[in-house]
Amino acid sequence: MPVSDLQASLMSDLIDDPEPGQNAPEFSVTELSGAIKRMIEGEFAFVRVRGEVGRVSRPKSGHVYLDLKDDRAVLSGVIWKGVATGLRTQPQEGMEVVATGRLTTFPGQSRYQIVIEAVAPAGMGALMAMLEKRKAMLAAEGLFDRERKKPLPYLPDVIGVVTSPSGAVIRDILHRLRDRFPRKVLLWPVVVQGERCAAEVANAIRGFNALTPEGALPRPDVLIVARGGGSIEDLWGFNEEIVVRAVAESRIPLISAVGHETDLTLIDYASDQRAPTPTAAAEMAVPVRADLLAHIAGLESRRRSALARGLDQRRQRLRDVARALPRPDTVLSQQIQSLDALTLRLGAALGAGLQSKRLGFASSDAGRFGPRSLERLLERAADRLADRTRSLEQTAGRRLQTSREHLARAAAALQPGRITRMTTDARDRQRRITPGLLRAGARITTEARRQLETLDRLRQTVGYAATLKRGYAVVRGDDDKVITGRKDAAAQARLEIEFADGRFSPGTPAKRPRKATSKDDQGSLF
Repeated sequence: MPVSDLQASLMSDLIDDPEPGQNAPEFSVTELSGAIKRMIEGEFAFVRVRGEVGRVSRPKSGHVYLDLKDDRAVLSGVIWKGVATGLRTQPQEGMEVVATGRLTTFPGQSRYQIVIEAVAPAGMGALMAMLEKRKAMLAAEGLFDRERKKPLPYLPDVIGVVTSPSGAVIRDILHRLRDRFPRKVLLWPVVVQGERCAAEVANAIRGFNALTPEGALPRPDVLIVARGGGSIEDLWGFNEEIVVRAVAESRIPLISAVGHETDLTLIDYASDQRAPTPTAAAEMAVPVRADLLAHIAGLESRRRSALARGLDQRRQRLRDVARALPRPDTVLSQQIQSLDALTLRLGAALGAGLQSKRLGFASSDAGRFGPRSLERLLERAADRLADRTRSLEQTAGRRLQTSREHLARAAAALQPGRITRMTTDARDRQRRITPGLLRAGARITTEARRQLETLDRLRQTVGYAATLKRGYAVVRGDDDKVITGRKDAAAQARLEIEFADGRFSPGTPAKRPRKATSKDDQGSLF
């Protein structure tokens, strides 16, 4: 607007009848500032400005103050807190951006500024520059170091997949797993494009890590973060810092399969393994079952062959050693002759020995068995028996006295008064202990109920029954298979639709709503 028109507008707004004799009207500084503000906001209510981000200030209020500049001018800008928190691209110093907003003035400092409503990188070059800067920052923190990467399990029991539930990616992964080695799969559905992508993917990775190995939903042994191909803008959610940090913090080994083989995102550097495609990620996660069976069969065949060869070698060695041994009759012939000679001499030796014993008994031992000797033996035996009897009587008396003393002490301990005191003390201890036991039982019951409620809320969260309550439905065919396309639906003779309150077949009377089973509440478990 020309200066003359601006002056005319100001005159018409601020004065009605200028005093005669004056060439220009008089107005206050506030009036002039207000007129300029109304003119600028009216003429530049919507503008798009391209420039380089200069100084960026983020005070505690949450607002963002920045400068947009080129080689000859600088424009001040402000992004209010509500807009700044929802920006997909946060402005950083040195970025070339296109800012959309409206011009206004700040009368307190006699300057104009742009109130920014949206910020977008100015072309592919700006995006790549921002990506390289973010990559360098995260690499400097060590998030891409090889020492941080964890080995993948050889044969995981449970595989967690973070991807869209409606795309072809999850079907390709499940198909490849069925072909190679069927495993349990837990799907965490997320949005894989747009402003919600980064937050949902990061929450899914942290959610899988928060599961317990022995819980209702077992924690996966390996994670796959997958998405199909697309432009750099489509894949930008996987370049966000929140996603990269969640991948680096994951205690579960993670495979990234975002885009095609030529697409690279920042989570590819932070993940433990990068797959060129989602199908390749499934191949990395599990081995081929047929190859394992063939390998095991080969090992078993080699084991049997080695065992047979070992037995043959030992059998041959035994035969070789046996040839060097002498014949049994040759070894025993000399001993047999010696035995025969000793046998012949045995009869004469026994006769001579018997005769010698008879003579010795007659000369020395016969007198020992006379009547007088027997009487002396009986007397000594009677004396020993009397001594033993007296010893036994004394021992029995001492033991009887000891038993009586023990009985007296036991009788004193069983007096009614003492038993009554013991009963009273036991009742007092019971009364003191009972409240504590009741409180402990109540705490245990409360904690168990809280854990049960937490598990129930988790069950309701991961189940698809909650999705049905928001107005969605599941269509099944004749074999109770889920129908996901128009062609599949046309090929079925009968369709059954499941709503939140039960199942319904078109053309048949409505059935009583069926309560969701525990399997329906378990989430997407393949």
